[in-house]
Amino acid sequence: MQELLSGYRIKTIFNGITIKLFSFEMSYLGMKSSLKRIVIVGGGFAGINLAKRLANCDPYLVTLVDKNNYHFFPPLLYQVSTAFIEASNISYPFRRMFQGKRNLSFYMGQLLHINLADNTIDTENGTLSYDYLVLAMGTETNYFGMENVKRLAMPMKSIDDALQLRNHVLLRLEEAARSRDVREKEKLRNIVIAGGGPTGVEIAGMLAEMGSHIISKDYPTARRGIGKIYLIDASGTLLAPMSKKSQEEAYKVLRDLGVTIVLNTSVKDYVDNEVVLSNGDRIVTATLIWASGVIAREAPGLPAEVVGRGRRITVDAYNRVIGLSNVFAIGDLCITHADEKFPAGHPQLAQVAIQQGSLLARNFMNMAEGKPLLPFKYNDKGSMAIIAKYKAVVDLPKGFFKGFLAWLVWLFIHIIPIAGFRNKLMLAFNWLWSFVTNDPTLRLIIRPEKKAKT
Repeated sequence: MQELLSGYRIKTIFNGITIKLFSFEMSYLGMKSSLKRIVIVGGGFAGINLAKRLANCDPYLVTLVDKNNYHFFPPLLYQVSTAFIEASNISYPFRRMFQGKRNLSFYMGQLLHINLADNTIDTENGTLSYDYLVLAMGTETNYFGMENVKRLAMPMKSIDDALQLRNHVLLRLEEAARSRDVREKEKLRNIVIAGGGPTGVEIAGMLAEMGSHIISKDYPTARRGIGKIYLIDASGTLLAPMSKKSQEEAYKVLRDLGVTIVLNTSVKDYVDNEVVLSNGDRIVTATLIWASGVIAREAPGLPAEVVGRGRRITVDAYNRVIGLSNVFAIGDLCITHADEKFPAGHPQLAQVAIQQGSLLARNFMNMAEGKPLLPFKYNDKGSMAIIAKYKAVVDLPKGFFKGFLAWLVWLFIHIIPIAGFRNKLMLAFNWLWSFVTNDPTLRLIIRPEKKAKT
């Protein structure tokens, strides 16, 4: 009898706990329905920093919308495209990132239209409601109206672009190895890079290193696996946003690596495997890499008057879209003239996006607590660019340095923002192994069924 009573008591206590848990769940569901909904469109530096800083903050339910199911690190795309590191080293799934964050969710889809009157957005996979909308879609490649270039050139804005470029270059080298026609070999092996900014400089240096130390070993019958590398820029210098010392160092290092640098000249067309330059010259090549400009992604549904030059959305000091009370824009997508140190707008750099995302998260918390909003002031921490193996330049607010030390700093700084401990560890290991051996093993044509641009 005592055993039966004990069993009954245990059952009663168990049922009591169940009832309490059930009541808690019902209470939490009710609380969720009263929370403000923040929808963030875009999971780049700006969007992901905003989302992560709002994690587990009860005043808000946050939904991140992106056309990909992963966050990636754009500054290292060129190393993926040159078969130096794996795409997985610089990518991280959103859903893995949001595990354990009770108020964060992910929605896969591309923005189609913003319905300001209804406080909803249409995506390719459905409609979402919001109390606050944050636009953080970043930029896309700008071809300046050149349809042939848009159709045939290789951009460098996404993981897909990087893998496609890797396939394209390797396929052209395989074709060149089989060809017996001298002009055909020249066309297949030559590479033209349009744009002398950090991306153009970095990929030119990496391809030159590949040609000297890696590809020539893979193709022993050729004197150099890669032919001539041309770097074209419309301005009078490389790395235009950086210091004169950085510009001069980049020019010297690339020239010593055998890169042909053509300045004060722009690409005007790409016809019949020939790059047409503004000075009338033509370069025979099967590979045109386009790193010459960007334009903000479209945000259909916003008033035309808030969209300015380069399609950037005009915002106030708090990153709120001008004339709208509950729509914000952050990162490369937006421009503000409210920061007295940058009256023409902030540069489209990762640090600006990171800082804007972080401050907007703080301002959302201030709104929930009835505190005043803080205006955005960009803290310029400097800029850097890698040029080649053991060669980099670093511009700081109080100085400049270059060479091996700058290269080490560049490696360290670029490991820190990579999402996931395993990603950081694998990236560091892969970098070390590739630099020591001068022979990474990632030269894989992993999607040959996808027709390369010719």
